[in-house]
Amino acid sequence: MQLQQMQEDIARLRGQVEVQQNQIQQMKQDALDRYKDLDSRIGSGAPAQQAAPADNSSANGASSAGGAAAGDTASQQPAAGTEPGDPAKEKLYYDAAFDLIKAKDFDKASQAFTAFLRRYPQSQYAGNAQYWLGEVNLAKGDLQGAGQAFAKVSQLYPKHPKVPDSLYKLADVERRLGHTDRVKPILQQVISQYPGTSAAQLAQRDIQRM
Repeated sequence: MQLQQMQEDIARLRGQVEVQQNQIQQMKQDALDRYKDLDSRIGSGAPAQQAAPADNSSANGASSAGGAAAGDTASQQPAAGTEPGDPAKEKLYYDAAFDLIKAKDFDKASQAFTAFLRRYPQSQYAGNAQYWLGEVNLAKGDLQGAGQAFAKVSQLYPKHPKVPDSLYKLADVERRLGHTDRVKPILQQVISQYPGTSAAQLAQRDIQRM
């Protein structure tokens, strides 16, 4: 009887897993369809469909390498092909890209955020988009791409709230890439310039462990 009960429990759990897998697959497809539709509508100037609000909470994970000193603050220059500011349209585009992260379709999410930043480099959502591009590249295992994306947060959007997190993750990616001489200066920058932030606390912990 116990064996039969266990078999029934296993069968029930398998059914639940299959249902959840189907739901996840449907979410991915819905997010991709929404992005494609939104991209085509924006490109043609047609009204976009309503997108769900994005969850902009910070994700764990380190990031990226690449080059530019974390403290550089180069001014942002509009890219070729950018559109006039339209906050409503920008939010729909941004939310559609973020939906792809929630669906764990990181390749499409990377493409979506890259397209967003090329189209709306001065958007109020551009700083977040740049940060999440780093996270997406990190999830894909592209440390170089993640590093470049995280570095650009402080370069292009020096006053953005995501700067401390992006710098901390930049330091972590530099460590992963073996650039150990770059790690401590970046962590010290986070501590000195952004005291009281969670990134500064993590940076202080990492320095103590060195």
